Amino acid sequence: MTAPGQIRKHSLVIAGHNTSVSLESAFWDALREWAQERGTSVAALVAEVDATRGEANLSSALRVRLLDHYRGKASSL
Repeated sequence: MTAPGQIRKHSLVIAGHNTSVSLESAFWDALREWAQERGTSVAALVAEVDATRGEANLSSALRVRLLDHYRGKASSL
């Protein structure tokens, strides 16, 4: 089992380009859960965030988007 704070790097194809993203294990787990909820792939979610992130670093944009997603879920409880 990987520690939640351990950084893991994954390679993905986004908009036809190879890229690698480094995130803590907990964020990869959350990204997979969110993709499953939406019935899509992790790569598709990353591509969506990539397309809307502006000048932000992709890893940071993913963390913020995941935080927004889970805050929204928590506030609807």
